[in-house]
Amino acid sequence: MPTRSMKVDDPLDGFAHREITLQAVAKTVHVAGSGRAVIVMTEMPGISPHVARFSRWVRDAGFTVYMPSLFGRDGAVPSADEGAAIFQRACVSAEFRALAANQSSPVTQWLMALARLAHQECGGPGVGAIGMCFTGNFALTMMLEPAVLAPVLSQPSLPLNDPGGLEIAPDDLRTVSDRLKREDLTVLAYRFEGDHFCRAQRFAAYAQALGDRFIGRVLPDASANTDVAPFFARHVPTPHSVVTAHLIDEAGQPTIAARDEILAFFKNRLAQPGICSAGD
Repeated sequence: MPTRSMKVDDPLDGFAHREITLQAVAKTVHVAGSGRAVIVMTEMPGISPHVARFSRWVRDAGFTVYMPSLFGRDGAVPSADEGAAIFQRACVSAEFRALAANQSSPVTQWLMALARLAHQECGGPGVGAIGMCFTGNFALTMMLEPAVLAPVLSQPSLPLNDPGGLEIAPDDLRTVSDRLKREDLTVLAYRFEGDHFCRAQRFAAYAQALGDRFIGRVLPDASANTDVAPFFARHVPTPHSVVTAHLIDEAGQPTIAARDEILAFFKNRLAQPGICSAGD
């Protein structure tokens, strides 16, 4: 199969485009694959070709991917200006808590309902979830849903105005921490060393709150791809997107090692086979 260009729109072929209504809210969810379910939550400014590529890697590893449309144009490579407008709209949306520490974004309630549905459809012991950038912490908050067993936080960037803040309500954080210990679960997290949006203070706060249940990986800035789309070129001045825009798709690269570790994490946690009818 020829290599897809990451700088032209992705038609999202191979995905079933489902309209799913949960909690009286309808969202488009792009679904592909078979096996246990993994929810892939997009980074800013939307489901880019890079995010779709990561979802296809998850699919090809033997999972059913649920990729909800949360903002932006699905499959698009937006201009720098369009991407900035998408970002600004999300910052003031009632669904997100972009600037407030110690609060959980309301959209996580919908995402937990999606996790329950995915578990029902795909079976197995539970589902995996990965959030990126704006959605980075969502996979941790989703641990309030018992179906979620394998949370991955890739460059969690909220709250934007507090480098050491965590985008989760304190009571929720305590509940998640207790569950991680009780069920012997762990959280994987990734960031680049010089990331301006996800700094060392945030990983330190996670480690303080979750102890050895938090496994944080820090990649060197030199391992980041520098050939990026217009939004990243103008608005993201440092290495940031570990498994998408700043990933270097070459054997031996630290970003590929991170991708492979995430896929292995999903396989280990969701080991029991599932039979999925998600694309029906």
